[in-house]
Amino acid sequence: MKPFDLVVIGGGINGSGIARDAAGRGYSVLLAEKGDLAGGTSSASTKLIHGGLRYLEFYEFSLVREALKEREVLWAMAPHIIWPLRFVLPESADSRPAWLLRLGLFLYDHIGGRRRLPPTRALDLRRDPAGAPLKSAMTKGFEYSDCWVMDSRLVVLNARDAAARGAEIHTHTEVVHLARRAGGFAVTLKSASGERQVHARMVVNAAGPWVDHVLNRVADEPPRHHVRLVQGSHIVMRKLYDHDRCYIFQNRDGRVIFAIPYENDFTLIGTTDRDYAGDPAEVKISAEERAYLCAAASEYFRKPVTEDQIVWCYSGVRPLFDDGASKAQETTREYVLRLEGDAGTGALLNVFGGKITTYRHLSEKALEKIEAVLGARGPAWTKGSSLPGGNFPVDGFEALQAALQREFPAIASATVRRLARAYGTEARAILAAPGQTLGADLGAGEVDFLVAREWARSADDILWRRTKLGLRFSPEETLALQHYLERR
Repeated sequence: MKPFDLVVIGGGINGSGIARDAAGRGYSVLLAEKGDLAGGTSSASTKLIHGGLRYLEFYEFSLVREALKEREVLWAMAPHIIWPLRFVLPESADSRPAWLLRLGLFLYDHIGGRRRLPPTRALDLRRDPAGAPLKSAMTKGFEYSDCWVMDSRLVVLNARDAAARGAEIHTHTEVVHLARRAGGFAVTLKSASGERQVHARMVVNAAGPWVDHVLNRVADEPPRHHVRLVQGSHIVMRKLYDHDRCYIFQNRDGRVIFAIPYENDFTLIGTTDRDYAGDPAEVKISAEERAYLCAAASEYFRKPVTEDQIVWCYSGVRPLFDDGASKAQETTREYVLRLEGDAGTGALLNVFGGKITTYRHLSEKALEKIEAVLGARGPAWTKGSSLPGGNFPVDGFEALQAALQREFPAIASATVRRLARAYGTEARAILAAPGQTLGADLGAGEVDFLVAREWARSADDILWRRTKLGLRFSPEETLALQHYLERR
């Protein structure tokens, strides 16, 4: 059997991004994901493409600069699932001094090559509509730009493009053993159909919170520990205000939280930062986190935010490189790439940490290390490329939606907009054959598309990762969807 150039372990944003970049350069690639694509950390983010304003306090200037440079690159690659947002930062008794905020926002505007996104401006919250939901003590603030992303869809679209360029994508396939062989690795894969072995000239360990777990499956090598697991939790409730801007609130403990318009009818609030010691697959929001997020938001909103308003919660585990920081929120968000071995003994590239915003640049850096082992095949190419459905201008979403509405006038405008957001130019294929409605505005045609093209298998895959229609489905509709999938 001819060996693969690369076996990539992990179907999160880093694994999918590396697989796409490598396949586009001509390497033979197999990606193995033990569950669903974006089934872990990559679907549990705050869903922002951002520089990370608060990281400036920890002198993470290179990380912030790199992330800010990537915002508009990613927006241009996928303008259906990534779009600009304006963030309101109120001044309060708990906030950093105004001069420090101005300095931080000046750096945020100027160190990252911002071109299309509008700059920071000062706000009089007594007159601006953004002040209406806030307590009367909030009279001044600032407004700056970042971007929103459908995080799990970004992962899936990278995997789809990798597959289109020749990569094999295997979900529900776990790597259970790695053994060095002359010139590479024997990789044992386990799926529902049993075990099989493939050979790889090189292995990329992009397993996120499980990166140490994978490392410790390399035969005949001692256990190792490199990551600090940090839990981040979010709450979702019926929308707390009517405008389309977001808030960034500064808390008394020095942390920040966001309040963000979400899925038209909801508000997303997060995130927390605390060390996590359990199985990442079992992570759940704690009672303390729920109370913390409600209390932090209530310090700013006129109407108290209470736990009985919560309609959904989610948690994820960030696999941060363990740099010895005393507090979870101070741990570096810089990614670290560690190469072990060589072309003769078997080369293993381990990916620690990283952010969704920097995944494309991380992938390019990973390819530099891959090229050093396997030899160069093609130039860097992802900057300026498009992801599936994203082949239209960054300012062209409204025109795309209008065109789709003209083509399919019988379909509700809200449904056309949702499908255009999720699938971009590929929405036409779903709108042309919507099929029976299975709940909310989810049609059988969309389900069939997700199964055939995006590796969806279960109701959760569809309702919570490929879409967020789980917020609108009843338990009975969810069960009916699962039965539909089983009958296909």
